[in-house]
Amino acid sequence: MRAWARTLRAAGPFRWAAARPGAVRAAHRGQSERPQGRRAELPSGPDLRHFLRGVAAPPPAGEPEPEPGSTSGLGKVYLETYGCQMNVNDTEIAWAILQKSGYTRTKEADEADVILLVTCSVRDKAEQTIWNRLQHLKALKARRHQACLPLRIGILGCMAERLKEEILHREKLVDIVAGPDAYRDLPRLLAMAESGQQAANVLLSLDETYADILPVQTSAGGKTAFVSIMRGCDNMCSYCIVPFTRGRERSRPIASILQEVKMLSDQGVKEVTLLGQNVNSFRDMSEVQFQSAAAPVLSRGFSTVYKTKPGGLRFAHLLDQVSRIDPEMRIRFTSPHPKDFPDEVLQLIQERHNICKQLHLPAQSGSTRVLEAMRRGYTREAYLELVQHVRNTIPGVSLSSDFIAGFCGETEEDHQQTVSLLREVRYSIGFLFAYSMRQPSKRSASELCGRNDGNIKVIFPDADTEDAGGCKALVRAQPGDYVLVKVTSASSQTLKGVLLCRTTLSRSAACH
Repeated sequence: MRAWARTLRAAGPFRWAAARPGAVRAAHRGQSERPQGRRAELPSGPDLRHFLRGVAAPPPAGEPEPEPGSTSGLGKVYLETYGCQMNVNDTEIAWAILQKSGYTRTKEADEADVILLVTCSVRDKAEQTIWNRLQHLKALKARRHQACLPLRIGILGCMAERLKEEILHREKLVDIVAGPDAYRDLPRLLAMAESGQQAANVLLSLDETYADILPVQTSAGGKTAFVSIMRGCDNMCSYCIVPFTRGRERSRPIASILQEVKMLSDQGVKEVTLLGQNVNSFRDMSEVQFQSAAAPVLSRGFSTVYKTKPGGLRFAHLLDQVSRIDPEMRIRFTSPHPKDFPDEVLQLIQERHNICKQLHLPAQSGSTRVLEAMRRGYTREAYLELVQHVRNTIPGVSLSSDFIAGFCGETEEDHQQTVSLLREVRYSIGFLFAYSMRQPSKRSASELCGRNDGNIKVIFPDADTEDAGGCKALVRAQPGDYVLVKVTSASSQTLKGVLLCRTTLSRSAACH
């Protein structure tokens, strides 16, 4: 860096001179701006318009603003959605942002300038589906390149959050990567990709809810719609990746939710489903007067891994307000956690004719031992007590549930307890999944790991080695030992090497 700085000073000071509106170039002080000698052969570099490409200039005074999507100057976008209904909602949010920036939408991948896949990462099979889809798009991108019609490909959503590095480096096929909290950044990422760079933003947010963005409904004229009310999850169930791909819980202001539901009612929508990863833990902190409200009471016999948070307007208040907007509009919600069903929510569902008498109560297992390993926060007995309480409060209620079979350490006896729970509760619908094992660590049992003086992780074989203290017998490195390692390879965050000897800090410093 110092040598680079000296080189700039040796060349003399620079000044910036505007050559014409929208273009800027650097000119050396005291010299003519006319190209001389070999400089005349150099191609002209990018000007300011290149870097601001995609930013619409304001219309002349007196002319109206252009309608969103009225220009096709930024190209056509093709969107594919995989996974849960939250991803469908994310697709609508992403499209609303891109449409406002000047993109148009196409239903045909072959005619698109940009192809964006909104992805799921909840199970390995979902990720494999995306990798397979990318192989098909690889051929399309190659054909477009030969025809001098560039195609940009982007991965959005949970898989982007979890596998950013691998997605960008695998065959260099993907141009942009954006996590669930980075959709506002899509226009900038696409502008970078247009200049030939790969671009990524997978920063998770503690407050992003896209509350000010009304999603563009993909099925115009439809009679059902989904409204996202909160994002993220704090439950930290041991099998679930959602807290790591979608971040911590945060809720939209109630006012923005009611505005969207009212708009859908005016458009003739007859059924709205409120969406969230943990929808009934909704907690709107936007209104100061409710920030000191008491924390809600959990379902009897249920607990959390985190301290219950006080303050805010809760799900019962939101459900009450939403159900009053249109008595002829059905209201549903998904996906809840069984711990967040206080009596006021159940009583409201029973009283309001337009709140559907259907609840999703994800059990995941019928074995208390497995539930503890899953960190679900309840026992089989507590779950069954909740089911009975729900049925007593809401006569004729329809129940559905999720179950995972083959969880880590699950025995045949555990599995049979799940089967017996299914028979005892008699759900209307059940969603049953085989446990999807996550990627194991790349470090095997035959390797050890430590950190060097620069706090970089170093992985090396767990093997016999010499002791620098002069001991003739071979030794094995133990936790707390210092060792000398010859680095043989490196990744973005890790060094790998071969073990030379066991040593001490003093001997190591003396060698250097």
